[in-house]
Amino acid sequence: MKKLTASQVYLVIACLSSLANTIMFTTYAVYYVMELGLNPFQLVLVGTILEVTILLLENVTGVVADTYSRRLSVIIGMFVLGTAYLLEGSIPFVSETLLSNAVPLVAAVILSEMVRGVGETFLSGAEQAWITDEIGDKRVGSLFIRANQLRQASMVVGVIISVGLASISLNLPYLAGGILFLFLGIFLVIAMPETGFKPESPEGNSNALQSMFFTFKNGINSVRGRPILMLVILVTIFSGAAFEGFARLWEAHFLNTFTLPELGALEPVVWFGIINIVANLLSIVAAEIFNRKLDTNNSSVIIRSLLILTCLQVIGLAVFGLAGNFAVGLISYWVLVVIGTLSGPMYQAWLNQNIDSRTRATVLSFMSQSDAFGQSAGGPVVGAVGTRFSLRAAMVFSAILLMPAVVVYMRILTQTKTSTVSDDNEEALKR
Repeated sequence: MKKLTASQVYLVIACLSSLANTIMFTTYAVYYVMELGLNPFQLVLVGTILEVTILLLENVTGVVADTYSRRLSVIIGMFVLGTAYLLEGSIPFVSETLLSNAVPLVAAVILSEMVRGVGETFLSGAEQAWITDEIGDKRVGSLFIRANQLRQASMVVGVIISVGLASISLNLPYLAGGILFLFLGIFLVIAMPETGFKPESPEGNSNALQSMFFTFKNGINSVRGRPILMLVILVTIFSGAAFEGFARLWEAHFLNTFTLPELGALEPVVWFGIINIVANLLSIVAAEIFNRKLDTNNSSVIIRSLLILTCLQVIGLAVFGLAGNFAVGLISYWVLVVIGTLSGPMYQAWLNQNIDSRTRATVLSFMSQSDAFGQSAGGPVVGAVGTRFSLRAAMVFSAILLMPAVVVYMRILTQTKTSTVSDDNEEALKR
């Protein structure tokens, strides 16, 4: 059997992880609300606990990836995620025997999400750092976009599977997703290469803690030495604060704010399958267009694109919140999903191109930690707005939270242009 290349393994990771996530998260809100009885504030609280877990552990796992092995970190993450999702899917089975009336089901969900948070931190930073080192930062941009297209295709299949399983029992998607992550972990043990990674450690002999501290310190210095990365941290915080509420409440917004058109005798969960399938198909087409037209090696082009897309996200969130009927809400939601599909790979590519390889996983973990901070700080506020006032107000408030990111992107674009002009002048002087 021919050995898979690093790019091929990365695409397998993208496909299977996206398939597993879509199977679970297409109907997770229906599972949380109808099976486990969570209210809007509890929905956001669960997400906040997840993000706090990530916030606390992100740096540790990022340093582990840079000090020892990105491959090992990714594999551990897959197995931990598989375990977490199996636990979450098993809650209805154990609720009568292991959970008393004094312990609400939300506590079991929170425990599962905390385990999930541990797995997420092992993946975050390590996965991108691994593939960037394996193929080089010049090729990784187009690979990220291609992987995102495959994710969207996998999501179409995942939506169909999710709806089918949820129609039988609402917890089955979680069980299926957990099994897929465990299978992916086994696959990576066998097939995942690691040839481009050189552990970052101090000169001479040192113990594990000294090596990890050395890597952590270099990661901090990398961020502090690049003012533009400090600005990116601000963007990440505001984006995390804005989209945590959106990600947790968009299904509830459709269920509670709009009247879903009847689909004969089919359950409302089918509508979420239709919504997600169309969103994924639109995202595949949009990503293909961007992949052909966009120069992912040009920092100015990427930042300008991210600025435009972020402006559109602000508008989209406001329209989604203020939509007077189902059709307008649906179109604005699809626009938001497509924009997110385009902006994510561009952000990842630009970020990896501006980070030193030696501390790449650590710095990426800083960014993920900033996102977790934004989500854990902004998410509960958005949830409280949705519970106290309305889900419409929550979506509009999310748009307001994202507006500072537009200003920061404008600042980054200005710095990028200035840096480019300076580099051109130096090159001219050399000639």
